[in-house]
Amino acid sequence: MEFIRTSLSTLLAQPDYLIMAGVAISVFVIVQGLSGMIAEEPATTRRMRVGPIKQAHGADFDLIRGDDSDPHGLLKAFVPTSRKERSRMGKQLRRAGIQGKNAVRLFYGFRMIMGIFLPALFLIALALPANVQVQLNIASLLKNVTWINALQIVTLLMVVGFYAPSIWLHGRIKERRQAIENSLPNALDLLQIAMEAGLGFDAAMTRVSHELAHAAPEISQEFIILQLELQAGKERDAALLDMAERVGVQELTAFSSVILQSNQFGTSVSTALTRYSADMRLDRELRAQEKANRLPVQMSAVMALCMMPVLLLICLSPMMIRWMHMF
Repeated sequence: MEFIRTSLSTLLAQPDYLIMAGVAISVFVIVQGLSGMIAEEPATTRRMRVGPIKQAHGADFDLIRGDDSDPHGLLKAFVPTSRKERSRMGKQLRRAGIQGKNAVRLFYGFRMIMGIFLPALFLIALALPANVQVQLNIASLLKNVTWINALQIVTLLMVVGFYAPSIWLHGRIKERRQAIENSLPNALDLLQIAMEAGLGFDAAMTRVSHELAHAAPEISQEFIILQLELQAGKERDAALLDMAERVGVQELTAFSSVILQSNQFGTSVSTALTRYSADMRLDRELRAQEKANRLPVQMSAVMALCMMPVLLLICLSPMMIRWMHMF
């Protein structure tokens, strides 16, 4: 308690720290306002090879949407009041595998806490007595920090704390998409085997989701959510299309279309899955070959940048020596 009282008295005795704190809070409010104004454009819908599918009835039914009510009270300080912005963030959180009733509010609250905690931690470390800084081994780092440097560091920490969770979220979405793309052919093979063994489509998906719970938890989670929605009364067409839209993977969108068209035209789902899984493996092989074919072109630019100065030096050195002797 005495340490806290001493730190507060030291902070109040130096108005520079209070000015920095006020400027930091102002910058944080401006950054939060700009981030709410700039909304990410929705991704363009990719064209599926198997053809379009009409939107099924009951698309508004979502089992895992969570609480999307308007914020009230203190929540208005960090949760957007725009339903469109909250829906966009909720979609991104679901694509990252983050489910929960208050996932959107917790994410915005975490951004707010990180945006305030990091600058406050730096200001507290800067306001500590010299002996405490020596004990914490931070005296050498804070020794030459001027008022302008402290203001710049506070602003930088605020921006990093506010935008770092969003950067992590985008990275998490990319990793989860890649994991689903890699595990989907194996999941379709298991689904085909289960259906050929005599199981129905719903029972086969449940069995595959349990079998892939450890090997491919991402696709297993999506299959389990699909079965829960079907058990809750959602139509199969709407559940499949919502799963494809929720994940945002082109292959899973085409898989949903294959299942819907097989049910619509009465063709064998097992045969369709066999052909589609083979097409997916062929597409993945072609993408790998495309990356391998782009590699020599990309390496040529790097090699040219590394070799050009040496070649110029070798070619121009005799000429420069000759000019030096001449003049």
